[in-house]
Amino acid sequence: MDSTPSPSSSSAFDLVSRALGRYIPRGGAAAPVGGAQAQGDPTPLRTPENPAAGRQEQILGALNLDTDLIITRCNLEAPVFAGLDAGAGKPFVDLLPPRDVPTVTRRLRQVIESGEAHVARIQRLRRGDGSELVVSMSILPAAAPEEGLTVSVIAMARRLHLYAAETAIGTSLDIGETAQSLAESLLAWGDVAAVDLDFAVWTGEGVTGKAQGRIRLRRAALVPDRVWPEGYMIPGDDLPGDASRLLAQAVLRDDAPQTIVIPDREALERVFGSPRVVRALVPGDRSAGLACIPLVLDGAPPVVLGVAEVWRRADCPFRDGELFDLQELVARTAHHVDLARQHQREHTQVLALQRRLLPRAGGDTIDIASVYQPATPDSAGVGGDWVNSFPLPDGRTALVVGDVVGHGLGAAATMGQLSMEARALLSAGLAPDQVLEHLDETVTVLDDAESGLAAGYSALGSTCCIALYDPVGHQVTLSSAGHLPPILVSPDGRAGPLSIRPHPGLGAEFALREPFDVYTIGVPPGSMLALYTDGLVEDRELSIDEGIGRLSDVVSTVHPWDALQQAARRIVSTLASAPQRDDVTLLLARMIGYRKEDTATWRLPARSDAPARARTQAAALLRRWGTRDETRDTTLLLVSELVTNAVRFAEGPVTVRLIRAGHGLLCEVGDSGNGRPRLRRGDLLDNGGRGLGIVHRLTTRWGVRWTDTGKVVWAEVAR
Repeated sequence: MDSTPSPSSSSAFDLVSRALGRYIPRGGAAAPVGGAQAQGDPTPLRTPENPAAGRQEQILGALNLDTDLIITRCNLEAPVFAGLDAGAGKPFVDLLPPRDVPTVTRRLRQVIESGEAHVARIQRLRRGDGSELVVSMSILPAAAPEEGLTVSVIAMARRLHLYAAETAIGTSLDIGETAQSLAESLLAWGDVAAVDLDFAVWTGEGVTGKAQGRIRLRRAALVPDRVWPEGYMIPGDDLPGDASRLLAQAVLRDDAPQTIVIPDREALERVFGSPRVVRALVPGDRSAGLACIPLVLDGAPPVVLGVAEVWRRADCPFRDGELFDLQELVARTAHHVDLARQHQREHTQVLALQRRLLPRAGGDTIDIASVYQPATPDSAGVGGDWVNSFPLPDGRTALVVGDVVGHGLGAAATMGQLSMEARALLSAGLAPDQVLEHLDETVTVLDDAESGLAAGYSALGSTCCIALYDPVGHQVTLSSAGHLPPILVSPDGRAGPLSIRPHPGLGAEFALREPFDVYTIGVPPGSMLALYTDGLVEDRELSIDEGIGRLSDVVSTVHPWDALQQAARRIVSTLASAPQRDDVTLLLARMIGYRKEDTATWRLPARSDAPARARTQAAALLRRWGTRDETRDTTLLLVSELVTNAVRFAEGPVTVRLIRAGHGLLCEVGDSGNGRPRLRRGDLLDNGGRGLGIVHRLTTRWGVRWTDTGKVVWAEVAR
């Protein structure tokens, strides 16, 4: 009759221990931890006595914990668990790396409280010397009436570890995270693991097939995380030039990348020679051996991306099987490193594009700050959001914010094209609604819905809001194509979204094509306008209106004396969700405007005496401003020519406006005509047509913009 206790009368620890006894080949006895065999376990534990038996390596172990997570019994006698200080009476958390203690402790408590097992989770256990062992850990509740837990651990078999490591390394396109994952996987074969990458790989540049012994290496990853001796290379450090050359020669011997093994510290010192190089590369003062494995892309010739280094105690030399496993792991994951390099190159390119589109600092009449915060590194650090601000030649300032659906290089390229087209059209004098009409036509030819979405982005459905700030009239004129309403903060601190009628996004052919509305809002000096994209206000727990309300509340706390860029960063950090689901963009514009005494406007009837009257009034104003004689004469001639042209070619009253700006004088003459003045070459005998030629020669720049009632010809004169 079988005397084995029934499962109902055995603890989980006893069941696992019996399984260990049946698994371990017989031929010798081993005392359990603590000097006595576990009570109630009739099957003695055995360890192999001969090398043949030793080839079947024990990888199972068990620990019993009480409700305070203190070890009460332990069965970790196999050689693979050597170095784990798991004696009875010690806290189980002492076996864990410090970074894992909170998570694992919470998981242990959950099993105690719920009685539900937590099965097969990859975990690292910390040996007494600081090295780590990779295991698969299961947490089982103790069988009634006992209390506590049984923790079973399975030391990761090499094949399983290779598979798990390759899977983990391929989960990120960030070059630093990829190198870190590789180093953490290599730690299963040693005490310290490092990954050093060619500087060209780190920056995303191209790599050549033959390094010619001139590899410039930068440390990309180092594990475990501890305080290292002074002079030892940590992530981000560039290896000394002589160290890089030595490692390059090692992995490029005979032009074929090879794994190099240096057995002990004495050999290391002979190879490296320089004490400075030894301090930079050798972790600590103890004798250690090194396995140096090249990160290589297959090809003719092979391309070396960098070097992986595994260090361990000199009394534990690397076996041929371990070196084969190391080579296989590094070979399997080299292409992940190269993918991260290519992603880094794309990241660098699109960030350069993004920086070109970010607003520059404001001028004398407006203060500007902006924040662009991408959602995830896997989107190459950029997306379809854009924000831009730039001065227009006529003294106004354009504020533009938009959003192309999607992320990555395609979305960034589309964003750049729309942003640059908007800037060109605004600089040419078109009104915001006219610019949106042109952008609406542009997106329909950039791509269609199917091709765009297949590439991860779409120009169709892009949103855009354009605002033009007039520092003389203290007004903002804006139009929106499907974009969220800007937030206006009045000088007294009240804030709220502008009332804008919703309009479909750009290229929305499915919707009724309607003209873009134009809104004119008064913005006295001290007002602030906030333009943003939906990533800043979207929240799963709030409606979009509530999100906009939160933004209004936070923006209203910005004091007029606050530095605007710091305020913009504070607003984003307060509102942006973690983790972000979308890119976040914010543009703040604080209105300053011109002082009343720096501008003057006259309205004159379109009669033959209008140029003379305009010169008289302008002359008196320029004397009050203390303008230099040369500048005054130039300005009066300019006013005369522009007013003459307005009277000759247009109808209705003529408006003259002079603005004293920091860089010069701005002269504007408006009329009711809609024709575009054109500069042409005139014959010496022509009786007319020289007016614009005179304007062109007298000014630093000039141009035309259109209004609801006609046009304005503007010209700038240096003071």
